Amino acid sequence: MVRAMSQASTQGLGAEARRLAEDEHRASNWKRWGPYLAERQWGTVREDYSPGGTNWTDFPHEHARSRAYRWGEDGLLGITDRQGRMCFSVALWNEKDPFLKERLFGLTGPQGNHGEDVKEEYFYLDSTPTHSYMKALYKYPQAEFPYERLVRENQRRGRHETEFELADTGIFHERRYFDVFAEYAKAGPDDLLIRLTVANRGPVAARLHVLPTLWFRNTWAWGRTGEGYWAKPRVAAHGEDALAAGQTSLGNYRLHAQAPVGGLPPERLFTGNETNFQRLYGVPNKAPYVKDAFHDAVVRGQREAVNPAQEGTKAAFHYVLEVPAGGSVVLPLRLFSEAQAPEALFGEAFEQVFAQRIAEADAFYASRFPHTLGDEERRVARQACAGLLWTKQFYHYAVKPWLEGDPTAPPPSPSRLQGRNREWGHLYNRDIISVPDKWEYPWYAAWDTAFHMVPFARLDPLFAKEQLLLFLREWFMHPNGQIPAYEFEFSDVNPPVHAWACWRVYKLTGVHGKRDRLFLARSFQKLLLNFTWWVNRKDVDGLNLFSGGFLGLDNIGVFDRSKPLPTGGHLHQADGTAWMAFFCTTMLSMALELAQEDPAYEDIASKFFEHFVAIVDAMNHLGGTGLWDEEDGFYYDELKLEGRATPLRVRSMVGLVPLFAAEVLEDRVLDRLPGFARRLRWFLENRSDLAQNTSYMAVCQRTGLGGRRLLAIPSRERLTRVLRRVLDPREFLSDYGIRSLSRMHAEAPFVFHAGREEHRVAYVPGESDSGMFGGNSNWRGPVWFPLNYLLIEALERYHHFYGDEFQVECPTGSGQMMSLAQVARELSSRLCRLFLPDGTGQRPCHGEDARFVEDPDFRELVLFHEYFHGDSGRGLGAAHQTGWTALVVQCLARQSPASKGQELPLTEGG
Repeated sequence: MVRAMSQASTQGLGAEARRLAEDEHRASNWKRWGPYLAERQWGTVREDYSPGGTNWTDFPHEHARSRAYRWGEDGLLGITDRQGRMCFSVALWNEKDPFLKERLFGLTGPQGNHGEDVKEEYFYLDSTPTHSYMKALYKYPQAEFPYERLVRENQRRGRHETEFELADTGIFHERRYFDVFAEYAKAGPDDLLIRLTVANRGPVAARLHVLPTLWFRNTWAWGRTGEGYWAKPRVAAHGEDALAAGQTSLGNYRLHAQAPVGGLPPERLFTGNETNFQRLYGVPNKAPYVKDAFHDAVVRGQREAVNPAQEGTKAAFHYVLEVPAGGSVVLPLRLFSEAQAPEALFGEAFEQVFAQRIAEADAFYASRFPHTLGDEERRVARQACAGLLWTKQFYHYAVKPWLEGDPTAPPPSPSRLQGRNREWGHLYNRDIISVPDKWEYPWYAAWDTAFHMVPFARLDPLFAKEQLLLFLREWFMHPNGQIPAYEFEFSDVNPPVHAWACWRVYKLTGVHGKRDRLFLARSFQKLLLNFTWWVNRKDVDGLNLFSGGFLGLDNIGVFDRSKPLPTGGHLHQADGTAWMAFFCTTMLSMALELAQEDPAYEDIASKFFEHFVAIVDAMNHLGGTGLWDEEDGFYYDELKLEGRATPLRVRSMVGLVPLFAAEVLEDRVLDRLPGFARRLRWFLENRSDLAQNTSYMAVCQRTGLGGRRLLAIPSRERLTRVLRRVLDPREFLSDYGIRSLSRMHAEAPFVFHAGREEHRVAYVPGESDSGMFGGNSNWRGPVWFPLNYLLIEALERYHHFYGDEFQVECPTGSGQMMSLAQVARELSSRLCRLFLPDGTGQRPCHGEDARFVEDPDFRELVLFHEYFHGDSGRGLGAAHQTGWTALVVQCLARQSPASKGQELPLTEGG
């Protein structure tokens, strides 16, 4: 149903804000088209139909150009509609590569010495939330792309060596590469202007083939009907310079292409988006024209591969450009619905739309960032937002038909029904989702997405709220209340941060003092199911000590915590238990907020308060000191075996998570909730055995501010002791944030013997030296944004309670005392330092790569990695995981004097 928008409702809004409002009220479908095209569909779980679930080998990169995908599409610098029906991207050929460059190349898990890894250089430069303007850059070498050398050298290297990257091959020597820019500007919701700019950065002229390609996702070859399966569409020649494309549910579109200035018009090529069975399997093709026909026609010169009738389900304009040294060529194209056909396709009107959308994007971001940010801070923030917005992806995965197989395909192995995700037959994903990295992690991870939504709330509040609710919907959430983790194993366990994200987004997206209570209530009701699942499934002994598995921290533990322990027994996890306390305090705050208008929520608020107190008691006092180690002043996991409890004394982020569960209750809020206050008093009077051990008993009175009460796991004295280690450069504090493992374990690794096996945890500041979880991630030393950010927020909440009089030494041993608010600001500043140029012009995240200092076409580019070297700050892991690393936007805002007070803790008015 279209909700009418009054003119008055959009007055005073900027152009992009008006588009967001129009899209929200369904007055105009501004978000129908966006960067939703995956960057890697091959090698994913949903394209894997092997008996043993070996997704990397079942659909390798070598198959990608010839094999029709079942569940999605991928491409280079591309776009698609919100249901992934029609796609557009760019293909390139430098006349030296063995095949067209149609998608990004990288190593599979077994090929890389540190797991999956993209081996390309590309950057997201800009995007608005409605994608009314977008810009991205791909750097394409002029020499033959070293596919085999990258695989061979990385396979040769061990886990103690760094990854062998594209730049290490010397292929960018003498700047012999093309910068290929893709820009998109919307004249209307279904009128997309496309500007491809090819710049030759090398010393001599070079030739490049450019193939802007339009195609339909194959939804017709699987023998299924119903929602999402449409009649075979068609793209055909139209006039002298256009393609006409029609699809049942999307309608009719045209793609026009203009010749470059002084150049020839492009040739049009046509084929079908069908599997080349002959090339892959040595059997006859089911269709005469197949997916890789453009490769055969352009690279191999086989003109018979393309359809002379000039029609199919895939088409391209073929440009052959001679780009002068230091020069560039611009290729204008325009994709539009026939219902929105413009009067003038190109020329002055075309350029004017681009200029206007760029100016509107500038105005939008000027309104979103404090005006006091410097140019470099704004550049970093804008590129972080661009990466966040470009990493939205059409994600399609329906588990039941995936398990069953398709009518036109060979029946799957019987083992498939006993394998991966068999318990998730209800799950049906066909949505635009914020994914961690569209190449290395082209699927959602529940806790990643929760963190993404905090910076998203600054850009597109509606998307942030809808995305969080999506994971709680009945076609996502398991009937038992579990939130799906990620496609490799939906039943795995991510930290329960979804409630925090919902609460945080609720607080961040208030407009004119009004907040979206309907969103809060909807999320709260479903989160109750998730909380119950955690309580019933992860508290093995019923002692309020939880064992959640690896909890997103991959290899940080002594053992793989997702598998049975080699010792037998089970773990009481300091982080698992603390996450549940954090879950409790967040749900309590949500309930108290909802109770302001509906007293029914007071009852459940009491329940979460009591549950929190029980968890804190178990964590601090069960069996004497719970999971607290009095000698070390730290929280540790505990191995429970044959009635004995053995602390695993690894000083890691596991022991810092207990600091996150801190919430401040305002007496003025409690005074408005007499039912909750009455039950609270009863509990404190009748369960003093529990209540006396919580920080709740401390009451802070301040002049003019009334009373405040703190719910927290550590007492003031214990908080001080833990922070002494956190802020010690010899332990957790690096120049670039908080390390995930204490640096003391470099000299004193933790060693545990189980039978004849030795289990060792040592400080590893860079890439992982362990194959645990594929070797992609390392939590044994590097700096990770998500938990750093939660620590910063927690310190702000502690400061809100304790005030300026509570000070700690920062850094430890420096003699410099700081309030906890100042410590939070200092940690935030260190995270920002990763991306800002130092005195030499080098950004720490780029390591020692001199190109980012010396090359003017690299100097302003920023990569937002998955995590960062614990000593040098060099970016590690997935190179484009702007999702949770986009939290730097929030950290930058904290550094601005104008923002002081805007990033308050999660308390009333915060």
